[in-house]
Amino acid sequence: MRFLRHSVTGLFLLGLTIALALFALQLISSAIQDSLAEERRAPPARERVFAVNVITASLGEERPELTGFGHVESRRTLELRAAVSGRVISLAEGFQDGGRVTAGDTLVEIDKADAQATLARAEADMMDAEAESRDAGRALGLAMDELETAQMQAELQERAYQRQVDLKSRGVGTEASVEAAELTATSARQAVITRRQAVSQAEARVDQAQTLVARAQIALDEAQRTLEDTTVTAPFTGTLQAVTLVEGRLVSANEILAQLVDPDLLEVAFRVSTAQYARLLEDTGQLIPAEVTVTLDAAGAGIEAKGMLVRASGAVGDGQSGRLIYARMDNATGFKPGDFVTVTVREPVIANLARLPASAMDSRQTVLVLGDDDRLEEVQVELVRRQGDEILVRGDGLNGRQVVTGRTPLLGAGIKVRPLTKGADNAAQAVEPDLIELTDERRAQLKAIVTDNGRMPSAVKTRVLAQLDQPRVPATLIDRIEQNRGG
Repeated sequence: MRFLRHSVTGLFLLGLTIALALFALQLISSAIQDSLAEERRAPPARERVFAVNVITASLGEERPELTGFGHVESRRTLELRAAVSGRVISLAEGFQDGGRVTAGDTLVEIDKADAQATLARAEADMMDAEAESRDAGRALGLAMDELETAQMQAELQERAYQRQVDLKSRGVGTEASVEAAELTATSARQAVITRRQAVSQAEARVDQAQTLVARAQIALDEAQRTLEDTTVTAPFTGTLQAVTLVEGRLVSANEILAQLVDPDLLEVAFRVSTAQYARLLEDTGQLIPAEVTVTLDAAGAGIEAKGMLVRASGAVGDGQSGRLIYARMDNATGFKPGDFVTVTVREPVIANLARLPASAMDSRQTVLVLGDDDRLEEVQVELVRRQGDEILVRGDGLNGRQVVTGRTPLLGAGIKVRPLTKGADNAAQAVEPDLIELTDERRAQLKAIVTDNGRMPSAVKTRVLAQLDQPRVPATLIDRIEQNRGG
C-alpha cells in the first residue's frame, strides 16, 4: 500500500514537470516568433549640427608688426693700442674685462726713460738751431751795415769823379786826375757789389737757420708725442673687454691692449627679407623711422627696450640674402653687445583690414561665415599679413560677418552650425551640452540598441544606460548611439 502511494505521487510530479516544460517551450517559441515577425524600423535621420566658435570680423585700421632676430652692437667701440714699444710699468685698477672707466682716466703707462731721453736730445737740438738762427740774424745785420757804408763811399767817389770831370771841362783839371777819380769810383761800386754778395750769403744763412729751427721743432714735437704716447688714457666713458695685458709685459708698437665699448650707445642689427625691406621704405627710397621693440628673453625675464630704425647695410654680403637693418636702442638697460634678441618693427598703418585667427583661413584663402539659418558660406579674402597666430585680411562682404575661427574637414558651405561666440554666456553654453527630454518609446529603443551592442564594454554600457535613465539626456550621446547603430 505504501509503495502504491509513493508511485502515484511520483507520477503526478513527473506529469506536472512535463506540463511546465511544455508551457515554457511554448512561451519561448511564441517570443521568438513575435521577435522575428516584428518590423525593424530605423529611427528617422536627423541633420547633424556642429558647434563652432565664431568671431565678428570688423574692418578697420591695423598696424602690422614685422618680427626678426638680430644681435646687439655698440655704436662706439675703440681698440686701445700701444703707440710705442716698451715695458708696461703701471696699469689702472679697473683695467680688466668688464672694468668701468671714465673719460680721461689713465689706463696704461709704458716706461718713459727712452722717450724722455729722446725729448731731451730734441730740446738740445732746438737750442742749437735757435742759437744758429740768432747768429745768422746778427751776421745779416752786420752785412747790411757794411753794404750801407759801401754805398755811401761809392756815392762820395762818384761825386768826386763828377767834380774832376767838371774841372776838366773848365780847363782847370787834368786828364790824369779824371781817370784816377774814375778808377776810384769804379772800385767803390765794386765794393758795393761785394757787400751785396755778403748780404745775400747772410740772408741764405738766416734761411738755413730757420729751416734748422723748423726741423728741430718737428723733432721736438715728435719726441713730445712719443713721451705722451707712453700713457694710454680713456677717450670716453665705457667698459673694457678683451683685455690681454699684465703689468711688466713688453709690448710692441700698435699692439692691441684691449677694447673700450660704450654700453650706453647700443644698436641692434637684424636681417629681413627683401619683400619685408621694401615695405619699410618711403617713396624716396629711404628707410622709414619706424618704431622697434627689442626683447631679450633671458630665462623668461623678458628685458625690453624701445628704439627706431636708422639705416640699412650698404651691401647684401657674401652668401647672404635679404637686407641687414640697424635700429638705435634707447635706454638699453640690461643689454650687452653680442646679445641675441628678438626685434619687432611696427609698420605703417594699413586701412580696411580685419584681424582673424590664422586657423580661420584655408589654403585657398577662403573663410567660412554664418549665413541665413545658421548655415555656412564661403567668402574669398586677400591675405595681407601674417602676425603669429593671427592674420590680417580684407575681402568683399566680410565686414560685420561672423567668421568661423577653426576650419575642420567636417565644415563647409551649406553646413548648419550652432555658433559659439566668446563671452561668459557663450562659454557656459560651450561647456554645458544640449539636453533632450525623451519619450518612453524612444528611451526604450535607445536602451535596446545599447544592450544589443556586443562591441561596447560592459562598464561603458552600464554608464550609458545610467545616462539614458535620466530625465534629460545629452544630444551628443543620442547622436553617437544612433550613428553606431547605422541610423
